[in-house]
Amino acid sequence: MKSNPPHEDPVAHSGHASSVSHLRGLLEVTRLLRADEDLESLLNACARTVSESLGFATVVITLYRPAWNDFAVTSVHGSDAAREVLMGAVREWADWEPLLDERFHRCGAYFIEHDSFDWESVEQTSFVPEIEPSDDPDAWHPEDALIVPLHGSSPHPLGFVSVDEPASGKKPTDSELEVLVAVAAHAALAVEAAQEAVLAARHRDALDQLLRVSAQLTESDSIESILAAVCDGIRSALGFQKVSIDLPEPDTGRPRAHAAVGWDATDEVLITTTDVNDLRPLLDSRFDVAGCYLVPGEEARRLLRRGQGTYSSVMNGRGPHAWNHHWLLVPLHDREGEVIGMIWADDPDDRLIPSRDRLQALRTFANQTTTALASMSQFEEMRFLANHDPLTRLGNRRAFMSRLELETSRALRYGSSFALVVCDLDGFKEVNDRFGHLAGDEALEHVAAVLRDVVRGSDGAYRLGGDEFGLILVETGEASAGEVVGRVRSALVTSEDEHLSALRASFGVAVCPDHGVTPGGLFNAADQAMYEAKRLGQITRLAFGE
Repeated sequence: MKSNPPHEDPVAHSGHASSVSHLRGLLEVTRLLRADEDLESLLNACARTVSESLGFATVVITLYRPAWNDFAVTSVHGSDAAREVLMGAVREWADWEPLLDERFHRCGAYFIEHDSFDWESVEQTSFVPEIEPSDDPDAWHPEDALIVPLHGSSPHPLGFVSVDEPASGKKPTDSELEVLVAVAAHAALAVEAAQEAVLAARHRDALDQLLRVSAQLTESDSIESILAAVCDGIRSALGFQKVSIDLPEPDTGRPRAHAAVGWDATDEVLITTTDVNDLRPLLDSRFDVAGCYLVPGEEARRLLRRGQGTYSSVMNGRGPHAWNHHWLLVPLHDREGEVIGMIWADDPDDRLIPSRDRLQALRTFANQTTTALASMSQFEEMRFLANHDPLTRLGNRRAFMSRLELETSRALRYGSSFALVVCDLDGFKEVNDRFGHLAGDEALEHVAAVLRDVVRGSDGAYRLGGDEFGLILVETGEASAGEVVGRVRSALVTSEDEHLSALRASFGVAVCPDHGVTPGGLFNAADQAMYEAKRLGQITRLAFGE
């Protein structure tokens, strides 16, 4: 990253003032972890905070784009000229990898001095500041570069923070690099949380859309209106630009598209009948994800008979996470389990292979279709999923927040109390990495079963997201809440499943009104207590006999 000249002359600060500024930067980025901001606003705030607290005139944040398997500049804090040149610049991993050489590594950052790297050897969009080089060996050179990777839970970096033009005019010291790396680590957590929030919001919207479509289905008086509502719902809720539903023709029994969105009405895909048996090679268990069949394009072409599968996707991406001419089929089953139709979904608007949650929602649309075609009524499952986690069947975050607001209001009105318990699993990533995501799902289900068994019927157990859970214990003080936590601990440590051997649980308790009188205040208090317990090592190991 190369940047523009600073707008202000450097100001000399005392070591104490600099430390205070650094601390404020850490606190500000930490605050962003809890801020309810969209990703773009969060990135701009992170870049501004790094600039103002650490004294760099230009700060650039580059994020990984899974649909393209590359990195794009998404935020530039600095001059208009720097933004004009750098904003939106795209680089491949091959362009970043040489910069992350061990010879440039210092304190978790990568400092590339101007005379130690041939910038023409990589594709880099550069903007060199108009700074006069100095003979001082400690002076910052206009072609120096300082990069900090943003590490999240994925193997590859979330992105990078690149900084330029230090106000001091000097090369960074180790202590300054350590502060920059610490701020970047907090920024990475904030970015990953914001990205996960976007996915969670989309999933909630999909479930809400499912409810609306379900209501339409019960009101529909024809198969055509049912199918049209399902196609529209899948497109708007799940982001597939093309959706069609094939049902057998009454006279021949061969499936044909009876409803579609996003296709041209004269497209051969819609007007051609096919045989379910022709597609059976694609309905192989190795392609089964949440009841949907996701088949790579090359594999589909190999398995289909000649003349089948002539359509090619339009919204393709690049890399291991991208949609690339995949086939996505969702069979519709009758009560005997026979395939009676098929939902086709294509061209995802984000150009990504759909997540398991997204496919679970698509499978639910398919289930709704068969149910509506059979009875045109039941959608209780959709009501349940709107407020519950589909994996653990516990209440979801939306239901948790609604209950938390209700209990807070009730406690303040009637002078009663209730306890909030937050539980976080440590080592969950290790379970996924060692045993696979199915084992991770089973671990979450095990914890959910324990919570469900321990709490009373008047209490509530929730999955707040990822590996974080919450309990709301009505008419409960701190001592009683501690007893509940103890029962949960006892139940967790009795597991003999080897998949749970690396798993830990940390707990935090907050009581209304003693520790807070607002939902947000109570949640923060419980969250802080949990992290304090984690720091002190007050954790529960989820393995038999330990």
